[in-house]
Amino acid sequence: MSKASSFIKGVLTKEVFDKFKKAFLAEEKNLLAQNVCTKQDPFELALSRKVVENTLHIFNTKIEAEAKPMTNQKSSGRCWLFAALNVIRLPVIKHFNLEDFEFSQSYLFYWDKIERCNFFLNNVVETARRNEPVDGRLVSFLLYDPTCDGGQWDMIVNLINKHGLMPKKNFPESFSCEASARMNQALKSKLREYAKAIRDLIQKGGSDGDVQSLIEEQMTNIYRIVGICLGIPNESFTWNYYDKNKAFHNVGPLTPKEFYDEHIRPLFNVDDKVCLVTDPRSTNDYGKAYTVDCLGNMVGGRRCIYNNQPVELLLDLTAKSIKEGEAVWFGCEVSKRMAPKLGIQDLNVHNFPLLFGVDIQTTMSKGDRLLFGESAMTHAMVFTAVHIDEAGKVEKLRVENSWGEERGEKGYLLMTADWFKEFTFEVVVDKKYVSQEVLDVFNQEPIVLPAWDPMGTLAC
Repeated sequence: MSKASSFIKGVLTKEVFDKFKKAFLAEEKNLLAQNVCTKQDPFELALSRKVVENTLHIFNTKIEAEAKPMTNQKSSGRCWLFAALNVIRLPVIKHFNLEDFEFSQSYLFYWDKIERCNFFLNNVVETARRNEPVDGRLVSFLLYDPTCDGGQWDMIVNLINKHGLMPKKNFPESFSCEASARMNQALKSKLREYAKAIRDLIQKGGSDGDVQSLIEEQMTNIYRIVGICLGIPNESFTWNYYDKNKAFHNVGPLTPKEFYDEHIRPLFNVDDKVCLVTDPRSTNDYGKAYTVDCLGNMVGGRRCIYNNQPVELLLDLTAKSIKEGEAVWFGCEVSKRMAPKLGIQDLNVHNFPLLFGVDIQTTMSKGDRLLFGESAMTHAMVFTAVHIDEAGKVEKLRVENSWGEERGEKGYLLMTADWFKEFTFEVVVDKKYVSQEVLDVFNQEPIVLPAWDPMGTLAC
């Protein structure tokens, strides 16, 4: 141990505290920072005035028209559903000549809750058959949050291909859609109880038939809870609407699956879209396919497949899609280096060294942030525009969020290209923009990452 150190086997002694305090008081700036930060949000105080002044929500390459109204997921983790439906509604609004339109986010949320609970119970069976201990890392991880609101692109594809879509007017929001915590609390309690019952049955030698009969009985109660909290969608509906010319139109009656297959799929086919991720950790090579153990939302559905590519390719394909008039679903770590009220995502928007004397959030590489728990994909949104300089380089991007109109420019955010490279983790684009070499990665047998890997974090 260095002679200059006052630590004795890691103990914070009075001598150490005195050194800390003396160093703090030696800089008068710390006292000023303390005065203001004890009364206001430190991150707001760290905003760079120059960056704010030079941030303009103006872009030279945009999709043809952005959709209305601005959506709001409220107190729920449904961003992945909102972002997907915000992308899908764009060609629908154009085709049907609509002033505004929303798909029912609560409709997909309803089916995801039911499918997700069933998926979890079957994961309990799978892990029990593997002889995973209940207090081991895998089962403990699964039990921690067995029915969160968040999701991934492949989960959206599962829901739409099986259950279709519905206009929002035909299945509107409910209290537990907009504030899902209480419903989730009830579901988690029952799912953990049911997990014990399943493991007990398997331990006693129950057959596969016995186990599935038990799960069906359990899912009867899950269905009841979800139906009481969210309502139960009608099996068929009629869509009535006025177009921009005030002409009345009537579509239906038809099922949600028929609505998607006949009216929406020709305009936006989810099976034509591919999800590319960027994971720069040295352990995970680019040009490889990955998946995450026990991750998904539907028994019999497609797996969540991660086609790992350099971030520059993701940015290039995003720009290419927008040039062709197609918005882009993407996942990122939304809160880092972000001014939420102003809607600015810029690596320089905060001057933390000026306030704290040290920098935060970008002091490690992107790969190291993933390794040390400092970074993960937390939110999904939509790119609707880019600004490209004379040399063809992307400078900034326009982002449609799902937090209402109060933040940013009436709900839209501005993201710099440098921020994209540090905190964006995946984009969804049409496969026609992607090279065959990259598409061929989807044909690989994916490398399985552990359930707790940060790439399995669900956007909410």
